This record gives sequence, C-alpha cells and structure tokens, in this order.
Amino acid sequence: MFFRKTLVLAMLLVSTSLAAQKNDDIPLRKLQIAEITVNNLYVDSVDEKKLVEDAIRGMIEKLDPHSSYMTAKEVKAANEPLQGNFEGIGIQFNVVEDTLLVIQTITGGPSEKKGVMAGDRVVSVNDTTIAGVKMPREEMVRRMRGPKGTKAVLGVVRRGVSDTLRFVITRDKIPLKSVDATYMIRPEVGYIRIGNFGAQTYDEFKESLASLLGQGMKTLVLDLQENGGGYLHAAVEIADELLADNELIVYTEGRRMRRHDYIATSGGMFETGRVIVLVDSYSASASEIVTGAIQDHDRGIVVGRRTFGKGLVQRIFDLPDGSVIRLTTAHYYTPVGRCIQKPYKKGNQRDYAMDLINRLKSGELTNADSIHFADSLRFFTLKEHRAVYGGGGIMPDYYVPLDTTKYTPFNRQLNAKSISINAYLRYVDNNRKQLKKKYPTFEKFHREYEIPQKLIDEIVAEAAKQKITPKDDEELQRTLPYLCNQLKALIARDLWSTTEYFVIINETSDIVNRALQLIDQQQ
Repeated sequence: MFFRKTLVLAMLLVSTSLAAQKNDDIPLRKLQIAEITVNNLYVDSVDEKKLVEDAIRGMIEKLDPHSSYMTAKEVKAANEPLQGNFEGIGIQFNVVEDTLLVIQTITGGPSEKKGVMAGDRVVSVNDTTIAGVKMPREEMVRRMRGPKGTKAVLGVVRRGVSDTLRFVITRDKIPLKSVDATYMIRPEVGYIRIGNFGAQTYDEFKESLASLLGQGMKTLVLDLQENGGGYLHAAVEIADELLADNELIVYTEGRRMRRHDYIATSGGMFETGRVIVLVDSYSASASEIVTGAIQDHDRGIVVGRRTFGKGLVQRIFDLPDGSVIRLTTAHYYTPVGRCIQKPYKKGNQRDYAMDLINRLKSGELTNADSIHFADSLRFFTLKEHRAVYGGGGIMPDYYVPLDTTKYTPFNRQLNAKSISINAYLRYVDNNRKQLKKKYPTFEKFHREYEIPQKLIDEIVAEAAKQKITPKDDEELQRTLPYLCNQLKALIARDLWSTTEYFVIINETSDIVNRALQLIDQQQ
C-alpha cells in the first residue's frame, strides 16, 4: 500500500508539474521530482541528505574551479585560519612516534599559564589515552579543542620528572597569527611576511609596520610568497596603508554584479617609502590584489615568479543546516583593468589543478624566455606607463627562476617521508635545555650554531632504512647546505618563533636575495 501511494504521488507530480509550470520553472521542478522519485522508489534505501548534497556538488562542479559546496563542518575548518582565533588550550604541537609533543605554548594562552612547557608529551586528555594508540592527529586536535570555559585535563610526561603530571586547563580563545615574520632584514630595510589574509591581518600588519618604522625602516619588503589569499577587506586595508589618497586598489564586476571600486584613503602609514613585493606561483587571490595595486600604480616593484591567477569573487549563500554554497559572482580587476583570473574550462577541475605542474614542464618556472604574452593582454602602469600583462596572475617586474638543483630529489624524499622533521624534533627534545643555556639569545644562536654531524648521519641512516638514498655523493653534497639551513631554521622556530625561522630560511631564498640586490643597486 505504501509503495502504491508513493508511486501515485510521484506520478502525479511528474504528470502535472511540468505541464503546469512556466518554462523558466521546469529545471527546478525536474530537480525536485528527481529527488522525490529516487528517495521514495529506488530499490535500496538511500541517505536523503547525502543525495541532496551530491546533487548540489554535481551542479557546482560543472562551474568554475572556485565555486564550491561545503558542509557545516567543512565551513568551520575553512574559516578558522581566517577568523584569527579558535577555542582550545593554546599549544603548538607535532606528533612524534605516535606521541603528541608540545613544540611551543601560545604566549598568554591557558596552557602557558598553567605551566605546560615546550618538550612536554601529552599522553592523555580527559582520562583518554592518546599516546601509543595510533590516534589520528585530527582526533587529538578534536579532543583538545572545545568551547571557551570548558576544561581539558591533560596527562603530561616531562623529561626528568618520573611521575605523569596533571594539568586542568580551562579552554579559551586562542589567537592565530597571519603575519609570520617581522624584522629588519638590513639597515633601513624592513621585512614583513604575511601567511594569509584573515580577520586580524590588518591589525597585525599595522603593528608590524609601526615596529619597523620605529627602527628606521625606509624600504619595505612585503613577502607574499605561498600566501593563498583570504579576506578581500584585509587585502584592501593593507594596500590602503601603502597607496595614496583616492588611488584605485581593485574593482569587481560580474554578469549580475555591477562594478564596485575599492579606493585608498588618506593617511596611510607607509605611503612614500620604497616597497618591494615578493611573490611566487602559490601567491593567490588577496595576495594578487595587493601585488597588482602596487605594480599598477608604480608604487613599488614585484620580484619572484608569476602568481597563481585566482581572480574570481565568491559570495557565500548560507543553507538551513549550516552548509554553504560559495558561488563565483564576479571577477577581480587590477587598477589598469587586468583580469587576475587565469583561463579555465568549466567543469574541468583536473587541468586547472595541474596548472603549476604544467608551468614547470613548460619551463616557465625555470626560464623567463619560456613565458610569452599576447599583445592583446598588454596594459600600461598608471604613472610610468610600463608594460604589464593580464591573462592570469601577476607577472613580476623582476623574474627569479626556480633553482631545481638546490632542492634535490633526495631532499624532497626526506621531507616527503618526514625524516628530516622527525629527526629535528627528537634532537630538540633531547637537547632543549642545553641549547637554551648555550644560546640564550637568537643572535648568538644565529651567529654561532652549526648543525652537528651526528644529526646529519642520523637522517641519512634513517633514510637508508627506508630505502631512500642520494643518487651519488655529488647529490648528497648538494643536498647538505639546504638541509642544514632548513634544520637550523626549524630549531630556531622551536626555540623562539616563526620570525627567527624566516631570518634563517631567507638566507637561502633566491627571491629574497634578488630583492636585496635590487635594493643595493637602487641606493
């Protein structure tokens, strides 16, 4: 009887609705009828919620590469790095040999206040063992995070202490920094690296600018390498601090979206000093907005490699269950009218995802002569009338090729298998007190510390166990300088912060060093 009633209902819907509706309504009614029919008449039971989600994903996947459907859980995970905070216990950690190792406590956070220290091993959370049980990292994170005001009881093993320590920590708001590094890279030359454009990035950027100006900065190196973007308003606010009053920063326009201009205001903190922007193939979206504005107004120079080319504007449409549709509604355009978005075929996600690999195969990443632009894509900057090009991403004023000989296949495998990372974590864990005692300041560490041969031998031996070996001694010798610098930077980050990491890692960055050469030449 139920089957018959359901069948009659479905057939009535099919027979009446398509005939009665206007042509414009037919596609929507077809979708409704299809869902009702499958849900009620399919031979096996179906998950109606998943059925609807799959239908939505199917529609969105046929559009551009950046429109998407996200569940409520996915929305939370995606937004957290951009919101500037999360709720938890306030530690940075890594998992070593199936155990959670505290790398650093967040300054002023609840764990630091209770006495949790770098080097501690968290073996249990709320009486649930998390060490030695092969618990996924995501599950460890889930157990430590929670609403502000709730409590997490940690069981902690500390080197030199025989008993397991117990900490009752009240969860709180934990800040997430998006400015990764701020320091004077040379006399009168300040350096700021932004990891993404989040809700707090503008405030962090102003704080960094004020600090550097107080130290006599006259030239700003703004590092946007590997910055995948984020909030448009953060990019506009940061560009506003560097551009003069009434200068166009970016504009958006779409089929149903009228042009909207974002204009700089007066009183920026750094409107006259020199600016150099560093970019690479992973600099995208908001990064490209800032870069394009600086380049188009001849406000500064751009150094590095062609940016990603993500110039599509997404608008969020909330759905009743907390899920959202991120739908592309417009394009970003630089002040001279360049469309930032690189070409794509609707529904062809694979080719779009392979773009960076194709750049490497074509020679674009290693040889400037491999890059060609059509005359139709040529634009001219607003003050000096220099030629710049549209058609996807921002092409730097000074191209820096990718040096594939420096980062050897052996080094890639060491990192891919986490051999270098795990070795450094064990080394710091075993030597933290001795290192802090011998190098009480970063300046002393930076000046005097060298990676011990024992650590290198350990890494090479562990790699050999996993059947990872350099092709020959020549490859090993090419690997060692980069590997040692990487290890030293990681150790510095562990003992101090990400700023110290970049102080060291930038010494081997071809893009950073090219920018410094240009500064020297222009003085």
